[in-house]
Amino acid sequence: MAPDTRKPGPGRWHQLHHGVLDFRTFGHFDADTPADDALDAMMNDPTVHRVEAHTDLLLRRRHTFTRSRIELDFHGNTLHTHGTDKNTHDNPFGATLAFRGTVTDEPRTHRLTEAMPDLSDLFEVGDSAGFEVGQWWAVEVNALTGRWEREVQRLVQVTEIVDGSRIRVNYRIGWDLAAGRTLTWTRVEPVERAHVRDLRFEGAGDDQYTGTHPVSYEYAVRCDVSGIEATGTFWPVVMRRWCTYFRTDRCTLTNPKSVTYGGAGYLTQQIYCLYGHVEDCYVSNARHLNDFTGSAYCYVTNCHSDGDDQGPFVTHGQYEHDLVYTGNSGLMTFANSGAAWGGAAKRITVRRHSCSWFVARVKVTDLTLEDVTVIGKKSLAGSGMLWVNADGVQMRGCTATGPLIVSQASKRSARPNVIADSSFAFAAGAEITKADVSAPLTLERVTLTGIGGAAFKGTGPLTLDHCELTGAPDAAPATYAHGEVRVEGGQLTDTGVRLTGAGDQTLRVDGTRLTGTNKDAALLSRSGGGRTVDWRLGGLDSSAPDGTAHVLVTEGANRYRAHGCSFTGGRLELRPAAFGDGGHLLHTGCVEDGTERTALPDEGPRVSHGTGNLRL
Repeated sequence: MAPDTRKPGPGRWHQLHHGVLDFRTFGHFDADTPADDALDAMMNDPTVHRVEAHTDLLLRRRHTFTRSRIELDFHGNTLHTHGTDKNTHDNPFGATLAFRGTVTDEPRTHRLTEAMPDLSDLFEVGDSAGFEVGQWWAVEVNALTGRWEREVQRLVQVTEIVDGSRIRVNYRIGWDLAAGRTLTWTRVEPVERAHVRDLRFEGAGDDQYTGTHPVSYEYAVRCDVSGIEATGTFWPVVMRRWCTYFRTDRCTLTNPKSVTYGGAGYLTQQIYCLYGHVEDCYVSNARHLNDFTGSAYCYVTNCHSDGDDQGPFVTHGQYEHDLVYTGNSGLMTFANSGAAWGGAAKRITVRRHSCSWFVARVKVTDLTLEDVTVIGKKSLAGSGMLWVNADGVQMRGCTATGPLIVSQASKRSARPNVIADSSFAFAAGAEITKADVSAPLTLERVTLTGIGGAAFKGTGPLTLDHCELTGAPDAAPATYAHGEVRVEGGQLTDTGVRLTGAGDQTLRVDGTRLTGTNKDAALLSRSGGGRTVDWRLGGLDSSAPDGTAHVLVTEGANRYRAHGCSFTGGRLELRPAAFGDGGHLLHTGCVEDGTERTALPDEGPRVSHGTGNLRL
């Protein structure tokens, strides 16, 4: 059987086989001679279902295959690619082994007459007569304001013809589509069950033209890759676009050629993909271990990195949704590529993750974090932070050695923003909530250390439920601009609550313990006049040294009610000027032990502080 099938003629040998062939059959026992012709001969034989390599090999061409039901198993041998022909411009699909399905010339376009809700699998297509159960279609919605801003771009299979105008497919959308949006359907004959196994790959070349990488898939279904050990590649080791149902496992990448050129230096990237699982993978000094772009319902498990400053786990922000990460390690950033893609993602869950930096600051909705540990390192400026979007974020059991930052870029979620059972540390003057946080935010049983001078700049309701906040005696108290601040239980040590909002504010303190002092020598205080502050103190237990005010109110309009509180040491300074027209003061049922009253307005119809208190 001759390897060069381009020269047919009489007298040739034909090998009888059972569908399994080996490069040695064609005389390739090492990497000295290119084996491209042998590869093409085996792949072009439809009766071959498995190609094996039992020695190192050399390939110098970029091969594109459209066939299905084939497995290439290299049995851990090395594939060399030096001298490979040049790639075309910006083409991560110019892999040594590229699989691509066939895109037909049957596009169909339909404008939705009704809104399509989140999680719908029922698609309005106008005339369903052109669709058949079992067919595969690439479906995409028209772009929004951004150049690539599309909520739906998926390779889907028709599972039911519902009626004359609607079909059901194997995908539930992740975003609401309004009436009037346009869906374009293109029928595809995908590559199916084309697998690549157990390959050591040495990349060659230094740029997008000369650089090599092993595998790519486009318009492919149920195509798996396992056991690739790559070094020095340029484009992603495993590149996928328009793929559905796949696994990438036990793959590694070490020292790719570039980590700065866009799209280069990845282990794997998935664009417009569905139902994928990336597992047991590892990278060293790479750009990204895993990138989901416009993908959904995918899982990443037990994947790890070192030299991870470029961010091994990312989403592009092109409306990814329903992604789960479990038991991984390495820097994470979500939906961070820019407005041209939409900067959005939804329903991402991260469990038992360790990293030096976690950022999901843009339009990431319903983010769930469980047992995420962030530990900063000296080599990466800004590391140690955990930055999230207050749009249905829920965190439990998380820690960060750098700041917790909460901002708000979207308002899509119906679930509350809750951070619970977690611990965070701060540098002096840290900004914890950004001014754009208008949604309610609750911290439950959270420890915040080093919050001297920290700022909660949001405007929405803020609840600190049984939290532990610690500042420093020589540092400023934390400031709060939120319209309503609730402090329920817990303890504040060497810090305080200084209200700095631009509008009216309410402070509710119930069953909380305050101790120590701060640079302002005031535990509860406000700044600025021209607005009303409503003080509601119940069951407060405050201990302060001499000269430190438990409560310091000197200006503005105030409505003050303290009941059942205990003040030990320190002083109370509630100046008369702060309780003019529209204000009131009720201080009753309190215990003051060695507490100096440095200023209080005179008793009157709107002021009462002389009865019902114990002054020891």
